Amino acid sequence: MREKEIGTALLAWYDSHARALPWRIGPAERRAGHRPDPYRVWLSEVMLQQTTVAAVRDYFHRFTSRWPDVAALAEADDGEVMAEWAGLGYYARARNLLKCARAVVADHDGRFPETSAALLTLPGIGPYTAAAIAAIACDEPETVVDGNVERVTARLFAVETPLPPAKPELTALARRLTPETRPGDHAQAMMDLGATICTPRNPACGICPLRSFCAGHASGIATDLPRKLAKKPKPTRFGIAYVGTREDGAALLERRPERGLLGGMLGWPGSDWAETAPAPAPPAAADWQEIAGEVRHTFTHFHLILTVRTARLPEGTNPERGHFVPRDAFRAADLPTVMRKVHDLASRAFLTD
Repeated sequence: MREKEIGTALLAWYDSHARALPWRIGPAERRAGHRPDPYRVWLSEVMLQQTTVAAVRDYFHRFTSRWPDVAALAEADDGEVMAEWAGLGYYARARNLLKCARAVVADHDGRFPETSAALLTLPGIGPYTAAAIAAIACDEPETVVDGNVERVTARLFAVETPLPPAKPELTALARRLTPETRPGDHAQAMMDLGATICTPRNPACGICPLRSFCAGHASGIATDLPRKLAKKPKPTRFGIAYVGTREDGAALLERRPERGLLGGMLGWPGSDWAETAPAPAPPAAADWQEIAGEVRHTFTHFHLILTVRTARLPEGTNPERGHFVPRDAFRAADLPTVMRKVHDLASRAFLTD
């Protein structure tokens, strides 16, 4: 009974306070008979992994303007999609985005499956994304658990087990709250509550629609939840980036291997990234000069520090790695973030846009 009362209070709040998001069909539109587009739900969920709503909005608008449906994305050029993704990070997601779009078109006649189990057969779709698409776009009673939902659930039930060990317990509790009717709206309501009221710091408990049900608030520990295990410090790796331009302004770039960090992305040739000083690995014979300063970037599992070496390369240079991109075809904005940082540092001393 308590779970049903919580669900009723949550949906009543959501009906009046749902966030307006470009990929969402709001409660009023749902009542008017509009249905969410699985393509837009899928695209937004992939983009939002490890990224904020504020950061995703512009990317989502650009993507859906260029590729308004899954068939259009399936036909897109890989390089153009990777360039449009630049800045969102986790580039394996962009590669899987294309694989998934092409599988939907080739194997499902351009329509996303409507169950979580079937969605899980698609490339790049894991349990969370499958549950989100099934619940939000197809009204399947699937439980969707992201960081916001974990936080709301931990506080609501006063779960003091720290994350990540608490994940199975929190998922089971969230499943108890998932209703048979309006599961998509319920999932989005939980996300919105966590994003706008039950925030990580200074939650607005005074206006929370679930305050009377919240065991964490009643115990005075809501702001301390969810507890988390201390993170291990990230290691630091070092590398060298080589920025070379030919006399005609062409830039020497290298496409990284499909697998691994920045997979499939264009960038400046470089050395291995290691926890000790890397061995030089210039992509072509030249008078490479190290410039002042360094590039710092943080990935999920390590910090990276790059030194930058530059050289003017004569006409006829035949690089051992990489290829020349003509000046008029080069756009620094298409590079992944760490490579843009290299460009920015080098440009102050060497490059001209």
